Amino acid sequence: MGGMDWQAIAFTASVWVLPVLVAVTLHEAAHGWVAWRLGDDTAKRLGRVSFNPLKHVDPFGTVVLPALLLLGTGGRMMFGFAKPVPVNFAGLSKPRRDMVLVAAAGPAANVLIALVSAALIHAMPLFDGELRDWLTRNLVNSVWIKCLLCVFNMLPLPPLDGGRVAVGLLPAPLARPLARLERLGFLIILGGFFVLPFVAERLGIALNIFWWLVGGPAEYLMGVILSGLGLL
Repeated sequence: MGGMDWQAIAFTASVWVLPVLVAVTLHEAAHGWVAWRLGDDTAKRLGRVSFNPLKHVDPFGTVVLPALLLLGTGGRMMFGFAKPVPVNFAGLSKPRRDMVLVAAAGPAANVLIALVSAALIHAMPLFDGELRDWLTRNLVNSVWIKCLLCVFNMLPLPPLDGGRVAVGLLPAPLARPLARLERLGFLIILGGFFVLPFVAERLGIALNIFWWLVGGPAEYLMGVILSGLGLL
C-alpha cells in the first residue's frame, strides 16, 4: 500500500512540476533572447538564453513553492519565481520601446507554449495506457500553468512583466510613480493574494483576490485556446 501511495505522489508531482519547469525555462529564455536581439547581450553572455532549466530555476521559488501551492489548491493557485534574467536597458537600441518588448516576451512565450501543448493533445490517441494518461495530464496541466503564468505576469505592477509593459507605455507622469513601486511589488502581491484573504477568512469573508485577478482570467484564456483547437 505504501508503495502505491508513493507512486501516486510521484505521478501527481511529475505532471505538475515538469510543466512548471518548462514554462519558467522558456519564459525566462524568451526575455533574454528578445533583449539579445534588440541589442543587449547581457543575458546571452551569462548563458541565460538557454533551454537548460538549471540556468533559470530557483530551487525553492521555481519548484517547491509552486508545487506546494498547486498540489495544495488542486491546481487553482500558483505563485513562484525564477532567477530574473539580467537586462541592461541602456544597451537596448530604443530603451523605452524595447523594454516593453522584452517584458512582453515572457508572457507571449507562455501563450505560444500553451497553444503547442494543447495542439499535442490531439496526438494522445497514438499512445496507450498509463503513458497516455501521464502525457495527457502533463499537456493539460501545461496549458493551465502557461495561462496562469501569462495572466499573473501581465498584472500591471512592477516587477512583473505587465508592470514593466505599463511603465513603458504610460506617459511619464503616470509611469514614474508606477516604476517606483518595483521595490514593493512582491510585498503588495503577497499581501493581496495571501495575507488579506487569510485575515478575511478569519472574519468570515470570502476574499479570493488571486482567483478574481488571475485564476478566472486564466481559466477563460485556457477555454479560448482549447475551444479554438477543437478540444472543447
